[in-house]
Amino acid sequence: MEASIETRVTMLYDGSCPLCSREVNHYRKIDRHGAVNWVDIALDQTILNQHNITFEAAMRHLHVLTVNGSIVKGAYAFAEIWRALPYYRYLAKLVSLPGVLPVLNRAYLRFASWRYNRRMRCNRCEGG
Repeated sequence: MEASIETRVTMLYDGSCPLCSREVNHYRKIDRHGAVNWVDIALDQTILNQHNITFEAAMRHLHVLTVNGSIVKGAYAFAEIWRALPYYRYLAKLVSLPGVLPVLNRAYLRFASWRYNRRMRCNRCEGG
């Protein structure tokens, strides 16, 4: 039975990124109960406007809208998604131990910066 939109976290992802798409497809396969609302911001940016998130900001870092309406980014967003998914709840608990998420977030921010710069460079090469 699928959860209602109001009881689901919402992941905003770049569906035009092959790496992001692979990861989201993996998560979607195990999300049998519809715990996550998956929004491809490359196709629809309406939700960004509703939450005052710029397209550039959403492309730079993973954003998740929590059930209570908060916006979390980076490694904190991954932890939120993992809490909602079977098989990943144990990982969410592990990364939520004191001091772990701030360290993971610093690593994530470095990766996200590399990914964003690479995607923008590739888009410019393709004329996008």
